[in-house]
Amino acid sequence: MKPRQLILKCLAKKQGDQWVAFCLDFDLAAQADTLPEVKSLLEAQIKEYVFDALAGDDKGYADQLLTRRAPWFLWAQYYLAGFKEKVLHLHNLLRFKERMPLVPDCHRLAA
Repeated sequence: MKPRQLILKCLAKKQGDQWVAFCLDFDLAAQADTLPEVKSLLEAQIKEYVFDALAGDDKGYADQLLTRRAPWFLWAQYYLAGFKEKVLHLHNLLRFKERMPLVPDCHRLAA
């Protein structure tokens, strides 16, 4: 596994009075009232997803689950947000990265 594959690309945007965040590498989404809350929810969802794919009930489907990607239009928004940040200095979409969880949750393994 290459080091860049350990960093997951994520995107957050405000829709009305809610924040929505996406993990593009696994096609996951979370919704919350604040940016810190939505990022925390997405991080927890990523950890649960990776655990289930590698050690949980879904490990038989790990190849499919760990290569599932978000639709192209979300990737386009991600790269457009990067362009807007660097060139136009606009920040209406927030790009961020999460680390791939590599350490299994010991409490879940004991259960």
